[in-house]
Amino acid sequence: MNRKPSLTAEKYATIDELVRLGSIAVNDAQNESRRLGVPNVYSINGRLYYETPTGELSTSDPFVDATVRCDESKTP
Repeated sequence: MNRKPSLTAEKYATIDELVRLGSIAVNDAQNESRRLGVPNVYSINGRLYYETPTGELSTSDPFVDATVRCDESKTP
């Protein structure tokens, strides 16, 4: 038994508005991260990519590199 979706035009309009607001919020958060120098992280086909300061995507985790450098500076 196939049932047709019961979404009305009003429900579609509400969904569109929520998606629009969500997109604006994500864009604002990404811009704030860039302003603060924090890389945005994306998952593409299950693989993590980090946005570099130049806007390119990299697979190397900048936080791991920073942790290693901090740990190395603490050794006598």
